[in-house]
Amino acid sequence: MKYERPKYLDPSIKTYFRKSAFSKAGGFTVPNITDRPISIRENFRRAMMHENPAWVPNSTTDFNFAMLTVVTGMPEADWTWTERTEYKDWFGVEWMYVPEAGGPMLKPNTQFLDDITDWKEKVKFPNLDEYDIEGCCKKWLETCDPEKVYHVNIGQGCTERLVALRGGYTDAMCDMALEPEAVREFLEAFVDWEIQLIDKLCEYLPLEYVTYHDDWGTERDSFFSEAMMDAMVYPPTKRLFDHIRSKGVFIELHSCGCIKRFVPYMIDLGVSMMQIQARANDFKAYKAQYGDKIGIEVGVMPTPGMTKDEAVARIHEIVDDFSAGGGMISSFMSPDPELLWDGTMELYYYSREKYEGEA
Repeated sequence: MKYERPKYLDPSIKTYFRKSAFSKAGGFTVPNITDRPISIRENFRRAMMHENPAWVPNSTTDFNFAMLTVVTGMPEADWTWTERTEYKDWFGVEWMYVPEAGGPMLKPNTQFLDDITDWKEKVKFPNLDEYDIEGCCKKWLETCDPEKVYHVNIGQGCTERLVALRGGYTDAMCDMALEPEAVREFLEAFVDWEIQLIDKLCEYLPLEYVTYHDDWGTERDSFFSEAMMDAMVYPPTKRLFDHIRSKGVFIELHSCGCIKRFVPYMIDLGVSMMQIQARANDFKAYKAQYGDKIGIEVGVMPTPGMTKDEAVARIHEIVDDFSAGGGMISSFMSPDPELLWDGTMELYYYSREKYEGEA
């Protein structure tokens, strides 16, 4: 071990409060690591470009992170709600926050759009000028550390918005099979609107990284075929991602399910980082086959009762398996403040040792 790990609440290490992404009030205290050989921003760039960063970027400590709700003022759920709570998103779709499920879902027995061929008459794209995006962005920037990467989760992508409007995956996937022209036209129009949204964010933020959500599968396989991807989903998504990258912004694509067949599409789309399900995908196989072209976010979520030694062993395992050449982002989360401290320190120092060839 080249570097000594600072002990819990070492007085030489300052801490700061990191707000929870999904709660208006919750959060956690993390150590502010300053012993860094290069800037956080340069290290992030190297990780994205597969240029041997100095440590594995930690999404908890290295980023200024905001959900789209924070920087736009759009309607949102509060994940600390303890009762089922209904709300509408900014397209008018009805949702219900379900605390026992740990998140929001489409309100049962509702369907905003009952026929995809009627989307031009029924769907109103939010007027971005009606939201105080400039004010929201300025307020968020006041909480940010200018040395850290500016990261916004921009939320629902093409297929997820289609699913939301149509009340679930069954009707949305049937539309892709039976009404491909209407689906294609809607997705192109949706991306036109998303490009306007990106332009607004880049006008008011020094944006460097976005997470885009588009779930493409179940844990068994994808929802739709490569032919449907080629015909409907890929073209508008490619146009959006090209626009985002033209702004100098890196892209992380979140996609639930077993999406093995679509990893080459992610690469062609210009995705820098995949945020995908570990239990539905073979991360090691993806790293071996595609590791020089696309990265993988591999975090550590401690199991109940996890000890420090177990956490350290797990951190070593993922860094050993996925850090080579860059293309990896990680994090360590725990409700135990001491374990959170120890995991954060271990991830940083062990990955530094790994990149320096001394682990």
